[in-house]
Amino acid sequence: MLYALLYSLRDHVGPMRLFRYITFRGALAILIALGISLLFGPMLIRALQRLNLRQYIREEGPKGHQVKAGTPTMGGLLILAALTCSSLLCIRLETPLFWPLLFSTLAFGGIGFADDFLKMKRRRNLGLSAKQKFMLQIAAATAVAVFLYRYQATGQYDTSLTVPFFKELHPQLGLWFIPFAVVVIVGASNAVNLTDGLDGLAIGSTLIAASTYAILTYAAGNTVIAGYLGIPYVKDTGELTIFAASLVGASLGFLWFNAHPAQVFMGDVGSLAIGAAIGTLALIIKEEILLVVVGGLFVLEAISVILQVASYKSRKKRIFRCAPLHHHFELGGWAETQVVVRFWIVAILFALMGLATLKIR
Repeated sequence: MLYALLYSLRDHVGPMRLFRYITFRGALAILIALGISLLFGPMLIRALQRLNLRQYIREEGPKGHQVKAGTPTMGGLLILAALTCSSLLCIRLETPLFWPLLFSTLAFGGIGFADDFLKMKRRRNLGLSAKQKFMLQIAAATAVAVFLYRYQATGQYDTSLTVPFFKELHPQLGLWFIPFAVVVIVGASNAVNLTDGLDGLAIGSTLIAASTYAILTYAAGNTVIAGYLGIPYVKDTGELTIFAASLVGASLGFLWFNAHPAQVFMGDVGSLAIGAAIGTLALIIKEEILLVVVGGLFVLEAISVILQVASYKSRKKRIFRCAPLHHHFELGGWAETQVVVRFWIVAILFALMGLATLKIR
């Protein structure tokens, strides 16, 4: 929107030529998303308090978390608003792959909103059933996957798989791309959702992953850089750097209010949406397998829950003191802030490992 409006003035106002550059608009997108978050965050928190949209703490979690009961939730609406507005303002709206990315984010945000709303209505930590939530997620992810599969007919997208460390290995998935894409999007969404349990943990980790994918997206959309690094070049994806940058700015802004002690929680409306956003972006730029490395912290959190449930159902014994993994360390004596900062460090290490693979191909 701003690109179309201001870049058209370049012949009359010289500085408007800056809007040609993705890097400039990416930096602007971060600032706009951050500004929206900081400006409207206090108003949203007060509105959530007036509407009595407060967090209900699960009984099986750490007992120390009961003091958080009553903290406003559904703050993910702030993330979605900042992300969407900043993206629409700074990106070239004719970018075709932007729209399935935005749809995926908002659709999963809508599912999270329904889940959060039902929790508030029932006054307990129980919203949509697991089956209802899962089926809705599969439906939304399938719509995105089918779009991407059909988009390959334009010759601007490829449904082959990029395998890190193997430069010449690109297995063609064909129709199998659709279920694969569904697994990536739904898996990423729920992994972020499971990580959201401590003040600042999920949004700080999202900030790290989004920053990494902003770099990867810029590289994938630049023919020279993509050729040099030996990664797939996907036409027009450079513009999606703006979306990733907007997510960085929105994450920074939300972290301001979500840092310990949190003034607001993101809720499923935030965690499901940003997980789907990162998963969809990874699919579009053909770095979906690398997401396992870049989002390694999210993967560890999800695996801890899977192992805990499997172990208890099969052996009636728990592997961890409590799952997800962050609760295990919390019950082991780490302070909440220690867990969060140390997990951020782990997330940064995973992100650096992911970026390092660009030269090991």
